[in-house]
Amino acid sequence: MDIQFAGEHLLPGKLGQFFVILSFGTALLAAISYYFFTIKDKSDNSWQTIARVSTWLNSISVIGIGASLFYIIYNHLFEYHYAWAHSSKALPVYYIVSCFWEGQEGSFWLWTFWQAVLANILIWKAKSWEGPVLTIVMISQAMLASMLIGVEILGTRVGSSPFILLRNALEAPIFSRPDYLTLIQDGNGLNPLLQNYWMVIHPPTLFLGFASMIVPFAYAIAGLWQRKYNEWLKPAMPYTLFAVMVLGTGIIMGSFWAYEALNFGGFWAWDPVENASIIPWLTLIAAVHVLIVYKNSGHSFFTAIFLVLISFVLVLYASFLTRSGVLGETSVHAFTDLGMYWHLVVDVALFAAIAIFFLVKRWKELPISKKDEETFSREFWMFIGALVLTVACVQIIATTSIPVFNAIFKTKVAPPSNPVEHYNKWQVPFAIVIALLSGFTQFLKYKNTDVKKVLKSLTVSIVISLLVAALFVWITKIANVILVLLIITSLFAVVSNGKVLVDSLKGKWKLAGSAVAHIGFGLILLGALIAAATNKVITVNSNGSIPVAGFEKDNKPGENLMLYQDSTVKINRYSVTYLSDTTVGPNTFYKVNYKAVDDKTGKVKEDFNLYPNAQQNPKMGLVASPDTKHYLTYDIYTHVSSVPVITENTDEHSHESHSDDENYLDPLTKQVNIGDTVRYREGFILVKAVNRNAKIQNIPIANGDLAVSMTLEVHTKNKVFTTEPVYLLKSGNEFDFGKTIEEAGLKLRFTHILPEKNKLELMVYQKKPAEKKWIVMKAIMFPYINLFWGGTIIMVIGFLLSIFRRIRENKITTVKAS
Repeated sequence: MDIQFAGEHLLPGKLGQFFVILSFGTALLAAISYYFFTIKDKSDNSWQTIARVSTWLNSISVIGIGASLFYIIYNHLFEYHYAWAHSSKALPVYYIVSCFWEGQEGSFWLWTFWQAVLANILIWKAKSWEGPVLTIVMISQAMLASMLIGVEILGTRVGSSPFILLRNALEAPIFSRPDYLTLIQDGNGLNPLLQNYWMVIHPPTLFLGFASMIVPFAYAIAGLWQRKYNEWLKPAMPYTLFAVMVLGTGIIMGSFWAYEALNFGGFWAWDPVENASIIPWLTLIAAVHVLIVYKNSGHSFFTAIFLVLISFVLVLYASFLTRSGVLGETSVHAFTDLGMYWHLVVDVALFAAIAIFFLVKRWKELPISKKDEETFSREFWMFIGALVLTVACVQIIATTSIPVFNAIFKTKVAPPSNPVEHYNKWQVPFAIVIALLSGFTQFLKYKNTDVKKVLKSLTVSIVISLLVAALFVWITKIANVILVLLIITSLFAVVSNGKVLVDSLKGKWKLAGSAVAHIGFGLILLGALIAAATNKVITVNSNGSIPVAGFEKDNKPGENLMLYQDSTVKINRYSVTYLSDTTVGPNTFYKVNYKAVDDKTGKVKEDFNLYPNAQQNPKMGLVASPDTKHYLTYDIYTHVSSVPVITENTDEHSHESHSDDENYLDPLTKQVNIGDTVRYREGFILVKAVNRNAKIQNIPIANGDLAVSMTLEVHTKNKVFTTEPVYLLKSGNEFDFGKTIEEAGLKLRFTHILPEKNKLELMVYQKKPAEKKWIVMKAIMFPYINLFWGGTIIMVIGFLLSIFRRIRENKITTVKAS
């Protein structure tokens, strides 16, 4: 018999699921229509009309999916599994937005939304490339839409719908009740680690980067498909640079989120999910440089197009790694497996197959330069740089994919026990070569280079770099040879491109974008190196122990200090005091004061407060987020490692249960009568009267029962409180109903009547003296971290300049052609 469930709002889910099906159908129809428009006679534009209408309908359906899902989350409709699993009523609106893409389904929607936006831009801008390019884009859109369908076909589930009902997603006894929703008061809430403003803007930026990668891929396929091996480069280049810029920005935003919100004490941990996002970014950067080589010299066409194609395939592979569950035990960022393992494999295989098909089909026709590059030319060394970047990516892919290899070959190879050390050992030498080449190649020309002029410029740049590097090494005390080399080459990249930037201001404006981007890249390398190599823990614990049970299991006692409230501890040049704490929602913010005093004058030089916070999450334990004081040349990064466990105390009044007794001293038991006085630590208690006809709420007093209350007057701290504990004899059983006076720190129980002594038994519980509040704190100093963040901004500006340059060049070419 079907159950009629009460209170469910089914319309938003049905509407949302309708839009999911519509988005899949319209994307598929658009892809098919664009395919026939591409291969048919262009004089008949009926296929183009169908394709465009389908694309527009797809965009509307994608917006419909988003609107339906947001309505469900915003209105806390917990009958839907997605809303229940990822949101709660306590979350502010901006975190409800984050709930939208915390789950796999929401992040897939975000991807398909950006791809829909790009599809509409291409309809407007692609012109003669519209057919073949949008064929590929809409195939990708159809694949993404299929990830959200969530239906079973021949016993196999296709996709995972965000509109599945909670009772269909979970099995539990409560779903046998028509009114089960009355038992669900709130949702699981947003992961505490994601409750940060960066998580409102980081995922949309990152997924715009992922979505943008389809456009250069589509142009490359279109170039092969239409045998336009040279023509696709110009229209594809702005989109390629845009994808590099946005994806890089998204990655750095994730780095900033890790730095601001996570307590591992850094900005990059070589986590497999971090690696999965950076790999396609690096290969596309390599692709950009080789595309420029081909455009200017005619060399390396296959390498250029291969790198463009593999970059998007690697985006899909990254999606497989993070969503298939294969990284579940090796990454804190990976999604759980939603049963889409093979669906994700098909997605990767489909686009890899498309790329391989066209490369093989056109292999004999691909442009090949019969003349070798000159060794002392820009194209040769740019190609070498792209090759080094690719090899660096291969190393990252190989290590990150260990769980995949284990799954395929049934092996049990363990990932590196110390991933940061492992990856740094490999990637730092690659970074040295890339930094060197990004400075060196800027002085070279395509085909013909004036060697004497280059050597002169190189000499000046090398001397300046060495002098500045010597200063950095002296200040930072870095002695490792490899790291010193990276400092020198990073500075060489900055100085060399700085000279090119100065020259560009004199009229060679075309080089400004690449120079600025390379300067930013050099600063990123320099800032990351110095911050990672020279950061130091300043909460040095000379005692080497923390008096908190189990602390040593997950922390290093020598790098943490216990701070008692209002007690001051000397840390580095600061006097640090834990002042207070404030609880807002599930988070407690700990106010920690830092003060630096001049030893000679006694004058306060610095005085600031930091507010690291922690949440005692029932599922995840202590979830701590740091707070940071930013200076121009360093940061003071602070987080709490341990705090007192918060317990929920409830006053119990029955004789059989007194769960908060642990908060009180052992009771004083007194035999008293009317007029007697009982003294205790903070004052005295006067027995004023006895009421033999006491009433107890919700308990009927039958014949033969006895209910007696004792009227007590409590004198403490110049205040008087009156209370009446009750003794009950009912059906031959004794009960008592105690009373608590919180302000007096007392709990009073009337426990027995002693008729033979004409006495009453009173038990007095005094609250234990409050323990002094404490926190365990860790503070780290990150020198020159602003070079890393500043380099990111400069690099993005460089990409923007390059994008505008390419767009302008395309417009000039179009005008000349017309």
